[in-house]
Amino acid sequence: MRFFMTLIAPLLGWIAFRLFHLPVLKRSEAKHRFVMKLFRYAADYGSVRALSVYGHLLHFRGEGINNRIQGLIYLQRAADKGDSKAAYQMGKIFEVGYQNYPADPAKAVKYYRQAAESGHILALRRMVDICNKGELEQKKSDTDAAYWLDLLDADRD
Repeated sequence: MRFFMTLIAPLLGWIAFRLFHLPVLKRSEAKHRFVMKLFRYAADYGSVRALSVYGHLLHFRGEGINNRIQGLIYLQRAADKGDSKAAYQMGKIFEVGYQNYPADPAKAVKYYRQAAESGHILALRRMVDICNKGELEQKKSDTDAAYWLDLLDADRD
């Protein structure tokens, strides 16, 4: 049964994403609860997109500290599975720290680098700044800054 659920998790995540953006019943509490259940179900069975979206919704729009922390757990799982948006957000979280996630410059750079390597524009800009200024316990490196700047310029074209 778990195998079957793992197979349909991306489909459930896709359905949840479509329903979330559907203008019909935009302010409906019932629709919101249903969509959040779909996201959670898809995320719990391994859909990377659902992990990312559900994590963002919980962390940035959730009510209460417990929802925000739960959102970070989902975001970190999505980042660890290769989602660039989640990786960028985890870089920001580890840069400044948040509740159970203390500031950790090494993890921040790891997640920024992961997101930048996937072409995330904000992560590329952040890596340029980190290398130019020697931030987050990294040595200042014009070579590395030029590398990230080249990737940023190539991504703009």
